[in-house]
Amino acid sequence: MAQTSTTILASKGHKNDIGAATDIRFEASGNTIATTTTNLGALLQYDIIIITGSTSNNSTFTIKSVATNGLSITVEEVIAEEAAGDSVTINHVGFVSAKFKGDGYYSQPDGVHTISYQLSAGYAAGAVIKMQGTLATTPTESDWFDISGTDFTTDGTTTIKNVSFNFTGNLVWVRAKATGVTDDTINSILLNH
Repeated sequence: MAQTSTTILASKGHKNDIGAATDIRFEASGNTIATTTTNLGALLQYDIIIITGSTSNNSTFTIKSVATNGLSITVEEVIAEEAAGDSVTINHVGFVSAKFKGDGYYSQPDGVHTISYQLSAGYAAGAVIKMQGTLATTPTESDWFDISGTDFTTDGTTTIKNVSFNFTGNLVWVRAKATGVTDDTINSILLNH
């Protein structure tokens, strides 16, 4: 099979945090975080959020879907049932990309992948971008693992960053993950295999 180049993430950046809302409730039956008036519509599928101020759900979550009315989100992880009332804060801290086929999906014997991170100038110091992989054909959030040697930690300089890494593995699916994102934008993440 010929090499394939794919844009796995295009222009993505930090979103404003949602803070001190007392109408946020947690519904365990659908892993749903819902509100009556607080708008969650700025959040998107694949965003990573941290919940604080909750009695039972102070944790990190990956968004699976957002309701069209912006009043609820479904997350990948399991949540505990909890009524509204606490002063809950939702902080946007990063995102993952959608999953993309790795060499293992095509039964390629070499497993060689190249990834390129292209960041805009002034990206906040301390943000970490890395690749994750899975051997599962239908992965859940717990099936993903970090791929060694693909981490890039931003230094806050005002120059545009273009960095690339090679990694080897017969991975069925791969994705990018960015955490510690507080401002500015990832221009793109490119995958070649």
